[in-house]
Amino acid sequence: MNILVIRFRQMGDAILATVVLNTLRKNYPDATIDFVLNEQLCPLFKGHPAISNLIPFSNDDRHHAFRYMKKVWKTVHQKHYDIIIDMRSTMNTMLFSLFSPTTRHRIGLAKPYTHLVYNFRKPVCRTDESMIDHNLGLLAPLQLPQLERRFTLAISDDERKRFADYMSQQGIDLNRPVMLVGVTAKLENKTWSEERMTEVLRRLISECPDLQLVFNYAPGKEEENARRIYDKLGKPAAVAIDVQARSQRELVAMSSLISCYFGNEGGARHIVHACGKPSLVICAPQNSPTTWIPSDDVVAEGISMPSYDAITVDLVWQRLQDFIHRVTL
Repeated sequence: MNILVIRFRQMGDAILATVVLNTLRKNYPDATIDFVLNEQLCPLFKGHPAISNLIPFSNDDRHHAFRYMKKVWKTVHQKHYDIIIDMRSTMNTMLFSLFSPTTRHRIGLAKPYTHLVYNFRKPVCRTDESMIDHNLGLLAPLQLPQLERRFTLAISDDERKRFADYMSQQGIDLNRPVMLVGVTAKLENKTWSEERMTEVLRRLISECPDLQLVFNYAPGKEEENARRIYDKLGKPAAVAIDVQARSQRELVAMSSLISCYFGNEGGARHIVHACGKPSLVICAPQNSPTTWIPSDDVVAEGISMPSYDAITVDLVWQRLQDFIHRVTL
């Protein structure tokens, strides 16, 4: 059996798609499961046990119409797919199913332009629906006996050991608790107040002297923001400002070694969750925590209010204290 799963878009979306991949692998252990995604995300899924082949699409592939259509045609005609699951169901992604009309199960989302392409259409995700439940709902026509709610990533023992050695060289004691902190974010409308974040971290450092903090940030503006917060805190010894994951694989390795995550909600939180580590995040007002912080056996919580102004220092500090107590750091 050959199965094609399509999930273009951002890091978090692709990671959450692994509940579909894991469920397919559990029910069809011998199937070839191919995963179409953005090229820059492929390193994250290297060695994933549910994936047989990664099919990357570069920005050039996706933004040149003839080149894109040629690659889609080639993808679905190199082998016959028994199942195509289009998790995006856009005008572009539905070409995979359109070019493969003999595929028995062509599964997508119910949008105005998709009714002639898919033979099963699921309604788009509601704001009160978990993305795990939404993604697994795409598998309904297959009537699978076993559903897998965990979303996962894979890291080799060698990669994990190399990053553990690097963290030790940077002064991190892995026998003590380590918190990865998303002090900032790529987009301003997904970033809580810098002043309020600084104050919460000041209290955290004072009240939890054994806790080691690693600031997570990308080069450029995020790094500038993170280092500014570090300076405002007085460059405390509890913060390892220069411990950096320089690739997606290293971020997975680091996430497998930490104790927990706190900070702004984003792709890094999904990686941490996929590595089985607990998280508490501050959600952007426009994002639904029910949708983007799915519930499974890993502790994952979000602080959400109608506006960032309503998310006060005292509110976050109380939630953070409760979180730390429950995950027994």
